[in-house]
Amino acid sequence: MPLIPVVPENHSHVLAEFDCLDPLLSALRLDSGRLKCTCLAVSRKWLALGTSAGGLHLIQKEGWKQRLILTHKEGSIAQVACCPHDEDFIVVATSQGLVVVWELQLERRGRPERVGVSWEHRGQAITALCWDTSALRVFVGDTGGKVSFLRAGSSKMGKGSSFVIFPVQTVTTVDSRVVQLGYQDGRLLISSLSRCYLCDTEREKFWRVGNKERDGEYGACFFPQNRGLLVGQPPLLYSARPGSRIWEASFNGEVLSTHQFKQPLACPPLPLITYRDEPQHYNPVPKSPQSIAFQKLLYFGDQNLLTWTDSAIYIFTPQNGQVLLWTEVKDLVDIAVYRNELFCLHGSGRLSHLSLLSAERCVERLLRRESWPLAALVCCMFQHTITTSRARKAIPIDRLEHLRSQLSSSTHLELSSQLEDVITKLEPLDSASSSRRSSISSHESFNVLDCGIYRVISRRGSQSDEETSSLINQSMSEEERLKEFSFVQDDDPVDPDPQSSERVEAERSEQGLPFHLPLSFRPKPPRIALQAVKDSVSSFVKKTTEKINTLQMNSELWQRPEFRDSGHSEMSASASYSEEMDNEVYDELPNSEADMQELRSATERAISQIQDPLVLLDPVCLGETLQDWLAVLERILGPVEHRPAAAGDSNVDEAGKERWDYLNSCSEQQEESLFSSGEPTESIAEEKREASRELEEKEDQCDSTEKKPDVSNGSPPDPVRVESPKPVPSDLLANLTQLATLYTEMSCFRNQENRVLGCTTFLRPYFFLLDHERVRRMCLLCYQDQPEVQSCFMEAMLGLTQSSKVVEVIQRGDLLRSLRSLRELQPWSAPPLLAHLHRLYQKHGEAAVRSFTQFYPTITPADVMTMAQQSHFLAYLDNLVQSQTEEHRLSFLQSLLEPESLRQDWLELALTHDAPQRCDTLSSDGQPRWHSHCFSWGYGRLLSLLIRLPADLSSKQKMAETCRSHGYWTGYIYLCCELRCRKEAFATICRLDDISLMEEADGVVPQTLEEWKLLIQLSQQCSSAVDSEQVTGVNGSSLSNGSADCGGKISPENLTLMLARTAGPDRAMAVLEECGVQLVLSPHSKLVCELLRVTEKRQRAMIQTMLERCDRFLWSQHA
Repeated sequence: MPLIPVVPENHSHVLAEFDCLDPLLSALRLDSGRLKCTCLAVSRKWLALGTSAGGLHLIQKEGWKQRLILTHKEGSIAQVACCPHDEDFIVVATSQGLVVVWELQLERRGRPERVGVSWEHRGQAITALCWDTSALRVFVGDTGGKVSFLRAGSSKMGKGSSFVIFPVQTVTTVDSRVVQLGYQDGRLLISSLSRCYLCDTEREKFWRVGNKERDGEYGACFFPQNRGLLVGQPPLLYSARPGSRIWEASFNGEVLSTHQFKQPLACPPLPLITYRDEPQHYNPVPKSPQSIAFQKLLYFGDQNLLTWTDSAIYIFTPQNGQVLLWTEVKDLVDIAVYRNELFCLHGSGRLSHLSLLSAERCVERLLRRESWPLAALVCCMFQHTITTSRARKAIPIDRLEHLRSQLSSSTHLELSSQLEDVITKLEPLDSASSSRRSSISSHESFNVLDCGIYRVISRRGSQSDEETSSLINQSMSEEERLKEFSFVQDDDPVDPDPQSSERVEAERSEQGLPFHLPLSFRPKPPRIALQAVKDSVSSFVKKTTEKINTLQMNSELWQRPEFRDSGHSEMSASASYSEEMDNEVYDELPNSEADMQELRSATERAISQIQDPLVLLDPVCLGETLQDWLAVLERILGPVEHRPAAAGDSNVDEAGKERWDYLNSCSEQQEESLFSSGEPTESIAEEKREASRELEEKEDQCDSTEKKPDVSNGSPPDPVRVESPKPVPSDLLANLTQLATLYTEMSCFRNQENRVLGCTTFLRPYFFLLDHERVRRMCLLCYQDQPEVQSCFMEAMLGLTQSSKVVEVIQRGDLLRSLRSLRELQPWSAPPLLAHLHRLYQKHGEAAVRSFTQFYPTITPADVMTMAQQSHFLAYLDNLVQSQTEEHRLSFLQSLLEPESLRQDWLELALTHDAPQRCDTLSSDGQPRWHSHCFSWGYGRLLSLLIRLPADLSSKQKMAETCRSHGYWTGYIYLCCELRCRKEAFATICRLDDISLMEEADGVVPQTLEEWKLLIQLSQQCSSAVDSEQVTGVNGSSLSNGSADCGGKISPENLTLMLARTAGPDRAMAVLEECGVQLVLSPHSKLVCELLRVTEKRQRAMIQTMLERCDRFLWSQHA
């Protein structure tokens, strides 16, 4: 048996077949060639099977027992549907167009009764049935496009209740055959061959879902949002489109987005887990992209969509645009679903019962049925799911061990060995116990009791021995503890990574505390406290000795005998200095308590100075105060390798003064020895200058490498420190946080020429002191265009949140579960949530960004803008705005504009993504092309809101020019009217040659006769250019991007008719004469003018009569 391929981690569910329905069909005689099953429906209790002989079999799902058979003489059963809110009712449609509602009366042990009959669709094939979700009403659709409903009475309500007035009514007749019906909360969804319609059955209103037509069988369904945070939200609706696309629309029929599944369906299919055939293996070879017509869409399981073709079943998670799975199933005709169950009708009349399960639940059920090879196969294919700690609830380790023992060593040898590899990777029951178990296993032996408690057996030399050693260390004298380290330079090995030594000592200290409990009676071992001192003193002695050698190791001096004679005195001087340095090291070893006290006093002094208004309101004084405080902070809590540089950066500290004094004394001793030997002064001065230059160059190089760790020698930047290197009291930590955050916000960095470098240089070593929320706001306000600062902040937050359980869920690649885990973290804090969303975006891209709207206002558009690509940010912004009610969208979008300049940036962004080509909307001379406003813009709704936002004159002018340069003509015309540039608006309308731009509710209509004259003249000038453009076919067939029916032409005749309706036909003809337009009206236009004249006369006569009657009435009252 070959090695079983492993399924990718983004697949966690599988379709499985556990039950065989062939004996049931055989008992019903439905397996013969004469009698076949034609349709099916399913509910919680029933499986309904319609037959070609007109019979309806009701099968009780529990035990698969037949309870009833309902006969019909009006033809074979074409459709059947169970009532979702009362299982005592079922509706049947026959091939002759009869619709019957049956009341089963099983609870009262009565005979089934026909409580509703409709012949409204006689002679038509009924294609869809749909129940009302709250009433006994059934909607019916047929091949002619007719949709009606049938009300059913019920004998449950007593006598007379079964009588219904107008039981059958026609709802509407659509343009083509009805493919699918859906009903939810008073709305009826009708999917035909060409369009999808939405009907409010209470108010009798209709909408079209989207503007583009289609040609073929495409389904549609409602998608309830009744889980988690979506409870109470109106349902969505999904409508299939050509090319494996699905529209997502609101409950009002407004299309929100288009989901593309052509490329995601290029993934390999998952095998069907079934008992019928030999176990199928997963084939990892990818398929070609699939362009499929989804003939029906069904709401399925936990927020999923199901569809099928004759050869495969597809299950999507539309809220994140992902394919949950797709599986090849042969010869499919129809599918009925209930929760996570599927009942499939095949072309041969065979039935199959499938279930959608997670991999671990599938294995659990297979183990219960003792299907050992099949269970082992699923375990090996879905290793990433089976090995997780969550799966231990369904599949304990002992059950998997039992499964391995049940596999035959002769026939399943390779399967058994592969299962054994899976068992070695198993995680404990949960992540918390996983961390405890790994910690315990590294230090103690343990066993787990039945109640779940870990019984720990301490090993020899573990915790108790560590406590003993720590107590012995406490009793040691100071000198004995210092002798553990060798501070002599020759014996001190060079540690290239000081942090690694800290980690080693930390690991040594933690061996006695496997559970990391903060015990107050156990002080920190002295090695940890002295490790930083050792590193700093070693580096200090090393640098000092290098500078001494720079002055002493001169080849010319060593060749002279005079210098050799004086060498003894110099060596004695250096030896005396080394003794002094050793004494200083042993005398001035910093005590952690003394350091904390010094830091506390410096912090309190800085806070008291800042409380002085003269200091607080003076940036220079405030910066000096913070710089003085920073010097103490760097010396105590700064990185070990940066502490000498940090101290030396604020001019010169005491150690630096002593070092320079010593170097000057050494040089003076060299001068004196050379003077005594008779050496010329010029050479002495020259050598001294060379030595000083070399020393200065080394100092500059040291400073530059410390200030720019990421660019000096190509080495990566220092890691961000998210934990304090020393324990800091909580009250002191709060004050340090305030000062450090204020220092960052005020940008009091030493490197004022490069604020970005100064900010990142401070953020990396001292992030553990900063207020995360204030740093996040600072990055958005001050460093929005500086990716270095943003990446530094994000790196720190990713490190802080690395231990969260949500990270494990995100790494598995399931977007829906990741979002659910994030919702469970409420109440949210913006910085950690931002880190998790960053991981989601890196994992899923645009699909993740579209779902970030549910985290507003914790996560703002500014946060997403710094994280996502521009095209992905546009999708997020569009979803965020559309999530608001229509009347609040404009004000909501206005509230997001901080600063106001974002309006122009977002406008240009929306005009350059998912937009028509400029050559299709603009001519070579920059004029509008004919009917180019009919092109669809991907973010048209967002664009219409952006141009309607309140703005000053200059901003609106800039927006108008931007719309013109990109060919967004509807927006340009609107802005021209706002700017009172009506001449430009009329000229654009004439070039576009679409009179609907004037006739619509928000159209541009001339307000004076002068404007009418101008419009008629412009139309006469543009008519020739437009005609030539139409003849030559400038746009070609590119108008397929939008609607081809964009209204009538703008001609002098049409404008005259519009003016005649406004000012009267006589006035309109006079305006034409004034413009010098010779126009011969068509017979239709002449008839319209005559009718307008007659209407005008009748209106005048009626007004005259009403005025006379009012006058007589008033005189009569006066008398």
